[in-house]
Amino acid sequence: MDASLVSAGRAGAPPAEPIISLSEVHLALASRAGIVEILRGIDLEIAKGVSVGIVGPSGSGKTTLLMAIAGLERITRGAIKVAGHELARLGEDDLARFRRDHVGIVFQSFHLIATMTALENVAVPLEFRGLADALERARRELDRVGLGHRLDHYPGQLSGGEQQRVAIARAVAAGADIVMADEPTGNLDQQTGQEIMDLLFALGADQGTTLLLVTHDRALARACDRVIEIRDGRITANAP
Repeated sequence: MDASLVSAGRAGAPPAEPIISLSEVHLALASRAGIVEILRGIDLEIAKGVSVGIVGPSGSGKTTLLMAIAGLERITRGAIKVAGHELARLGEDDLARFRRDHVGIVFQSFHLIATMTALENVAVPLEFRGLADALERARRELDRVGLGHRLDHYPGQLSGGEQQRVAIARAVAAGADIVMADEPTGNLDQQTGQEIMDLLFALGADQGTTLLLVTHDRALARACDRVIEIRDGRITANAP
């Protein structure tokens, strides 16, 4: 076939549907002082496989945006569609299955189960999916993040960087389409933090995963494909 025809066919093909789409998203919470608007009309589309840095001052709505996309916070109005699912139409059980099948989350504070080994921590979401080879998959993921020699260690026996590597292995082990990282280097020294981010970017590139990174570090955000800035619940900058 003529290579020019192949190129023309690709160029004329309709753009792929974004893996994340938000339309006029508002989220308000009740407080003693009255209703507080956290998100104030967010419109956003993110393509599959893209890394996005989300920046802004404390209290601007960055983490709330992440939690809304994960279905962990219910929006007040608007629409969120993620990996083909309209989140407003899903009940709590369906949202839990949606997260199990599509989303991995890496927190600043690791959130590992203290009474489980590294291997068991990574295997938990795989077992929830009913995978018979959960432990073997967990071993492979821990080996990929450089912890094949730490399988039987508990979180208290691991350094901060090692605990975050376990958390990353847990987030990607089930083949998540989207990995959300909320200040994943916040509790780490600069060198360890850089190693963690290099690992996240490498895993994302290897698996075609969409990465959403909330950070106060603008230099770190600029390492992503796109940077979104949020202030007072609104997107104020959205660089491709």
